[in-house]
Amino acid sequence: MSIFSASGLTVRYGALAALTDVAIELEPGVVHGVIGPNGAGKSTFIDALSGRRRPSSGVVRLDGDDITRRSVRWRRAHGVSRSFQRTSVFGSMTVRTQLEMIARRNDEPDLDEIVSTLGLDEVQDQVCSEIAYGTQRSVDLAIALIGRPRVVLLDEPCAGLVADESVRMLEHVRTLCTERDVAALLVEHDVEGVFRTCDVITVLDLGSVLATGAPAEVRANPDVVRAYLGSAA
Repeated sequence: MSIFSASGLTVRYGALAALTDVAIELEPGVVHGVIGPNGAGKSTFIDALSGRRRPSSGVVRLDGDDITRRSVRWRRAHGVSRSFQRTSVFGSMTVRTQLEMIARRNDEPDLDEIVSTLGLDEVQDQVCSEIAYGTQRSVDLAIALIGRPRVVLLDEPCAGLVADESVRMLEHVRTLCTERDVAALLVEHDVEGVFRTCDVITVLDLGSVLATGAPAEVRANPDVVRAYLGSAA
C-alpha cells in the first residue's frame, strides 16, 4: 500500500510544460527508480514531490492527505526527506559533528547504525572538505536518512562517482531503505544501477510517463527501447 503518491502532476513554465499528468506511488521498503533522457523532467519531478517546486496542477499525497502546498520544512518534519545532485555537506565541520547536529534535530536514535552501514566510521573526525568526494556523497545519504523518514527522495546520489563507487552507493541505498522500511524514489543516470537496485521503474520522456513496471518489464518495453535504452537493452 502506498504511503506517498502523486497524480496528475503538471509543471509549466509559461507555455512550456516540463511535466504533464505524471503519477507515481511509493510503498514502504520499495525502491522506485525514475530514469529518462536529459530533458525528460526528472529534476522537475523530484522538486515538485519534495515541495521545492509548486506544480501547476495535480496532487501530492502523504498517507492519503493532500500535501501539495506544504513546505519543504513541513515535509521533512513529517517524514519526507530528500538528497540533492550536489553535495550539501558543511565543508568546515567534521563528519560526526554535522551528523550529530542533524540527528539531535530529527530525533535519530540509531546514528551509529547509519554511520557503520555507510562505512563512515574511519572518517568521523575528519573535516568534510578534506574527505573524498565519494565519501561526501555517503554523508549526503546519511543526512537524508537521519530521523527515520518514511519517504526518501534521492536525486542522483551517484552523480560524479566512478563505477565502483556507484555500485557501493546503490548497495547502501538498497540496504538502508529495505532495512528501515523506507519508501524510496531514486532518480539516477546510472541506468544499469537502477535496474540492479530498484523494485519498480518509471521512465519519463518529454515530461510524461513512458512506462512503469518491474525492471524486466521496462527493459523489454519497445517504447522504452526506442526512446531511451536503444541497443543497451
